[in-house]
Amino acid sequence: KCALNTCLSPSEDPSATKRVSVLDLPGDVLIIPQATLGGTPKGKQMQYHKNIAKDDGKKLYSYFVSLCEASLHMSEKAREQGKHVCAGTYGNLQVFRTDTNGPFTHLLEF
Repeated sequence: KCALNTCLSPSEDPSATKRVSVLDLPGDVLIIPQATLGGTPKGKQMQYHKNIAKDDGKKLYSYFVSLCEASLHMSEKAREQGKHVCAGTYGNLQVFRTDTNGPFTHLLEF
């Protein structure tokens, strides 16, 4: 099971209080890796003191991208909408700017 099924996003309907998953929203999925794959939970916070080795990070990132691609492939709604997973490359400098209603940190175990 992939994180794409997790209901974390507000609905496009402003009157709705229920959160929806990425599979319920329009558009594709963009996955941008970061070097802090080694975060560990401490209480309700995440700490990033123990980053993992670059090769291990690449393997985990590739695995996560594969899970997301499989999740889109298995979702009838995503197939009908022609959704795709777009992924950056792990270990390279990547610049991304966005406006968010965050920040949010979510711990998802696989």
